[in-house]
Amino acid sequence: MSPSPLPSPDAPPGTAAISHPAPASCTDLFVSFTLIALQGFGGVLAVIQRELVERKRWLTNEEFIEEWSVAQILPGPNVCNLAMVIGQRHFGLAGAMSALGGLLAAPLLVVLALALVYARFADVPAVQGALRGMAAVAAGLVAATGLKMSAALGKNVLPLVACVLIAAISFVLLAWVRVPLAAVVFGLGGLGCVLAWRRLKP
Repeated sequence: MSPSPLPSPDAPPGTAAISHPAPASCTDLFVSFTLIALQGFGGVLAVIQRELVERKRWLTNEEFIEEWSVAQILPGPNVCNLAMVIGQRHFGLAGAMSALGGLLAAPLLVVLALALVYARFADVPAVQGALRGMAAVAAGLVAATGLKMSAALGKNVLPLVACVLIAAISFVLLAWVRVPLAAVVFGLGGLGCVLAWRRLKP
């Protein structure tokens, strides 16, 4: 992951100086991630990429992929890891907690309310059909986000052919062979790191 530029002398502690827009405060982080979470029906990945990269422009597409790669290999929910990384980068521990709180607080209340409703109407055929339909939409959102993120592969240090080959092998191992996710991440991810390091080595 490429290092961030040094903060300016008058920047608040923990604030990174960057060349594109940034969150204005911990409150901005909390509100932004709350709105992202409330839009994330079927998964937040599709929403968070659009909001952070295309709308707020806090990250470029390349930076988003780098940050998401780090969040992917850390323990815990990927999107929570990503929120904390972004929050910590700008406002330290307070920023990390603000981003995580915004991501979890409102959805927790929504989930508790929906759980009560679902417990009462779970056996209704119309409700079961609606949930199956939502699953199809969620799969489409994830696929669309994957296609958007793949556009950044053209700027990767590895040749495009190598990136596509690694991505294809990952898909086959996870979807068809059913290899555990950790094995694919550390196996192919480690291979990608080694190949990139060899190309960057002077």
